[in-house]
Amino acid sequence: MTSTKRRYSLTWTDPDGAAQASAGRYDKRSATRRRRALEAVGCTRVEVIVVEPGELPELVL
Repeated sequence: MTSTKRRYSLTWTDPDGAAQASAGRYDKRSATRRRRALEAVGCTRVEVIVVEPGELPELVL
């Protein structure tokens, strides 16, 4: 039995309306912390998504 480590990334919209995506990979706890930090500075549409190795998240438009 193998355990699969899930990695997460984030997409969001800046307060000025620009769509953004993180290039970094996070564990679940770190991704949640980053989501809260983005929301605290006024970012909207913040989403935590599961990413596969080598995959980049798509921008939210």
